[in-house]
Amino acid sequence: MASVKQKTLRLILGDQLNIKHSWYTKVDESVTYVLMEIRSETDYAKHHIQKVLGFFGAMQQFAQTLKQQKHNVIYIHLNDKNNTHSFAQNCSWLISTHGFTHFEYQLPDEYRVDEHLKQFADTLTISAKVFDTEHFFSKRDELKELFDGKKSYLMETFYRHMRKKHDVLIEDNGKPLMGKWNFDEDNRQKLPKAHKPVSPKLFQNDLSNIEKEITKAGVTTIGKVDSAHFLWPINREQSLELLEFFVAHCLPLFGTFQDAMAPNEWSIYHSRLSFSLNIKLISPKEVVDKAIENYNKHPYKIAFHQLEGFVRQIIGWREYMRGIYWLKMPEYANLNYFNHSEKLPNWYWTGKTNMNCLKQAIHQSLEFAYAHHIQRLMITGNFALLAGVNPDEVDAWYLGIYIDALEWVEITNTRGMSQFADGGIVGTKPYVSSATYIHKMSSYCTGCYYDKAKKTGDKACPFNSLYWNFYSRHEDKLAKNPRIGMMYNVWNKMAPQAKAELLEQADYYLTHINEL
Repeated sequence: MASVKQKTLRLILGDQLNIKHSWYTKVDESVTYVLMEIRSETDYAKHHIQKVLGFFGAMQQFAQTLKQQKHNVIYIHLNDKNNTHSFAQNCSWLISTHGFTHFEYQLPDEYRVDEHLKQFADTLTISAKVFDTEHFFSKRDELKELFDGKKSYLMETFYRHMRKKHDVLIEDNGKPLMGKWNFDEDNRQKLPKAHKPVSPKLFQNDLSNIEKEITKAGVTTIGKVDSAHFLWPINREQSLELLEFFVAHCLPLFGTFQDAMAPNEWSIYHSRLSFSLNIKLISPKEVVDKAIENYNKHPYKIAFHQLEGFVRQIIGWREYMRGIYWLKMPEYANLNYFNHSEKLPNWYWTGKTNMNCLKQAIHQSLEFAYAHHIQRLMITGNFALLAGVNPDEVDAWYLGIYIDALEWVEITNTRGMSQFADGGIVGTKPYVSSATYIHKMSSYCTGCYYDKAKKTGDKACPFNSLYWNFYSRHEDKLAKNPRIGMMYNVWNKMAPQAKAELLEQADYYLTHINEL
């Protein structure tokens, strides 16, 4: 009796658009790929319209690429009548309808999807197999293995491990190129007044038909978009174009100004490759290799600290955050070290605030679905932490508003680095500041309704009193932290009247937070 040939269904998630994956090296008539636009993914957070469009636009183009390569592809659109809006239910329907005898998927990057697909695979009466995404420098459990038996998880230790393991910027003797591992001290300059950063490379993708489908489905979104001229890359070719643009025009000044902020300068010298990377249109290795290649071609044009700062973000910070995520989930999503419980101010969704730094950062986020790491950490994140906002609310906002936000990279940055809700797993201290830092790194304070120099009184900058109020409230948890002991020395030397005035000012601002 002749054996029945295996018939395989392979699921591709919206952030698994890696055409270089070994799955696609040969065309197999017995294999069918499925991609699906589903409400469980559009609705788990209130997403920016550009984020939903970017994902669906990239998925549709990826499916088209697979078809052009002669692979069998099923694409389930948002409004298809048989769409159950569940990975498991859609796959079950396809398996029974088309007679598939084997199911395969790639490791999801998000815990909730990982659990969903593991449970689905366990219920199947046909065989199932899971594959690596073949994208990251590190394995899910690599950080866990590296720090086995240790109490802390220093990013710098992980970064050096990754550099050595993958022979990135390393001498033949195993020492770091240029004699140091980290050149971060060279990368903290404010934009000079007359300095005009390079204009960002934008794309002109017409996704207006997809926007109509999103509207028809009733998906709730935030933010703005010109869907006929969608500016983000949605395929591999455009992602490689953006990479080429970055290494040629932005990398020479990337490090110097990577922390700088200025009104109407939303991109500065940042690569904006995070969306392409996070949905796997390009790989971190391709990005790092291209940056190093360009540095080697133009050693007099690109200083080493520019290159090292960028490489650290990709091979160090990005991979480290993923390692922490898989080490600490699902418990990590509930950590709330300070027991913060306040609501996110209403103007986080509109940008309608008199604080110019927050107005600029939020308006930019709503317009472009993007803000760079210091805007996220030291403007929007800083204020939320000072205001005692519940980390759940902060997570939901960051996860929704940014085109590159996927939980594995968002929650560790937000709940960990930004809100210190993990009590120091990711960061060694809370990243809070008064107006002094914001003025040092930006020109936001110029022309602001509030006075950056005033701590109390009419139009005093809210960051100033909220800063001291934060330290006062959490002295029991923070006073012994060696990185911030100096701040308590300053606080404890203040006159009782000055302290009382600061706390009274902070209390007024917190009570009237939606009016700031």
